[in-house]
Amino acid sequence: MYRQKKVTVVMPAYNAAHTIVQTHREVLDQAVVDRVIVVDDHSGDSTAHIAESLPKTRVVRHKINRGYGANQKTCYRLALDEGADIIIMVHPDYQYTPQLIPAMASMIGNGVYHCVLGSRILGGYALKGGMPHWKYYANRALTLFENMLMHAKLSEYHTGYRAYSRELLEKIPFDRNSDDFVFDNQVLAQILWLGYTIAEVSCPTKYFKDASSINLRRSVKYGIGCLITAVAFRLAKTGILYPRFFPTIP
Repeated sequence: MYRQKKVTVVMPAYNAAHTIVQTHREVLDQAVVDRVIVVDDHSGDSTAHIAESLPKTRVVRHKINRGYGANQKTCYRLALDEGADIIIMVHPDYQYTPQLIPAMASMIGNGVYHCVLGSRILGGYALKGGMPHWKYYANRALTLFENMLMHAKLSEYHTGYRAYSRELLEKIPFDRNSDDFVFDNQVLAQILWLGYTIAEVSCPTKYFKDASSINLRRSVKYGIGCLITAVAFRLAKTGILYPRFFPTIP
């Protein structure tokens, strides 16, 4: 726990049999972690079976492959149902270091922020860690466009390393969001819509054979989804359009 707040790490898993044990071990090395929830999105390998042998871990299996966004929806519902106060998403592919969990938990647990992102861009870690150049420049272009339309100053919108407060997840209608990869982007748009500040910490990252990555076709689809989200945000702010994934502001 951190300051009497329950810290739960959620892992949206898909074909992570080769990396989940190492990731999980480092997650539990962080003394603040109380609970781990693994949601297996109908993997074709032994991810779920391996996860079920790990300590302090609840494992839920999707009967069909429902998508990365749908996986997160299950993760967050389970964490909230179990009484988590701080929810941190760590991908089980060991691309992001779990060693930042205490720092991210403290920023939320002390009431400073309600959302913290582990940024690969801050500190110049993306290219150093092996991010393909085309992905790096696409990341930078999308982030610039999104910052302009959503009036934010984030270094990137596309990291999968995220921490949220219970208060924030209870306010965001994340069930309305996509079941695919653009879910992440829609969540950040919802947070900015509600007027919350999003914090970032510099995060080293690693690209290797077993690290998850989407192909070019799905990357293009994701990029288009991000652009649509940013445009929808700006149109909603000006009263021209009101997409259903933006929550009503009291």
